[in-house]
Amino acid sequence: MSVAPAAPAWMAIPLDGFGITMTIIYLAVCTVGLAGNILVMVAILKLDKMASATTVYIFNLALADGLFMVSLPFVAIQNFRHEWVFGELFCKLFMVLDAMNQFTSVFILTAMSVDRYMALVDPLRFAHWRTPRNAKVVSAVLWLFSLVPVLPMALHVSVYQGACTLTPPPGSDPRIWMLAFISYTFVLGFLLPFTLMSASYASLVYTMRSQRLRQRYRQVGAGTSPSLESHRLEKQVTKMVVAVVVVFGVCWIPFYTFNFYSVFANDVANFARAFEFAVLLSYAWSCANPILYACFSDTFRCYFRTLLLPAQPNVDHHSNAAVTERYNLTDADGRDGSVVMRQSRSH
Repeated sequence: MSVAPAAPAWMAIPLDGFGITMTIIYLAVCTVGLAGNILVMVAILKLDKMASATTVYIFNLALADGLFMVSLPFVAIQNFRHEWVFGELFCKLFMVLDAMNQFTSVFILTAMSVDRYMALVDPLRFAHWRTPRNAKVVSAVLWLFSLVPVLPMALHVSVYQGACTLTPPPGSDPRIWMLAFISYTFVLGFLLPFTLMSASYASLVYTMRSQRLRQRYRQVGAGTSPSLESHRLEKQVTKMVVAVVVVFGVCWIPFYTFNFYSVFANDVANFARAFEFAVLLSYAWSCANPILYACFSDTFRCYFRTLLLPAQPNVDHHSNAAVTERYNLTDADGRDGSVVMRQSRSH
């Protein structure tokens, strides 16, 4: 979702090694991201059957991320040729769908953060909320809600001076209008979700630490050893928190920084290459999510191995419900489990 004004100077990068390299990287990110997210969706549909609220959210995130990857070849071609060659109508469709998938990814990731918090803090109390059915309803509502920040694009996106970009309405101050629009998308697409995710994960880690300390005091008083499993689980969740929050922030902060800078600066052409890299980084967020699953989830590693190496023996994924519920930090019936998280982008 490109919200920065695209004057000719932004696009007028000579066809050199940088332009060719960026085009190749765009296509590589698209290929890896699309393949990875399709693999996640197939794994959930075929092996997990959407048996938990978490996998419902992950499926929708993978769907939004995969659709977001589809737009990358068009971005690559525009950057390679320094012009939009697909027409006015497709420009509007491209920008609206691109933005919708981006906002949906962020919104669903935020819902997952709240779900993780409820799963740990009071699993019994929130068990009736954290069902696959309710997760599907929440996901559907978030897909529809993502249209709210996207609707202005349908009205103000057009091909301007060879680029598919936002164009301020006639009679308005372009700088003020663009600043208002960038601020609007920044608050809805980054600031509020990032704040809520950070607060949820900070509370989650604090709760786990407090529970472990209380357990340690009870064990010391009883003359027993502290639980190594509790400590291992805390470390796993802490690593997941760092991965989710840091990757999301690293991939999106440069993009919004350049967008805000472009409103006030008169030398944006000097930063055209850096801005292009920031746009690529925002797309790379969706590409990274399947990799995060493989790194942090034993269950997803098993799923991927089953799909990619079917000749190798694997455990029966449908033998009991505990497999799918391993996504929960603490299930409603008290079982401990693995943790998996994932996230998504905008521009």
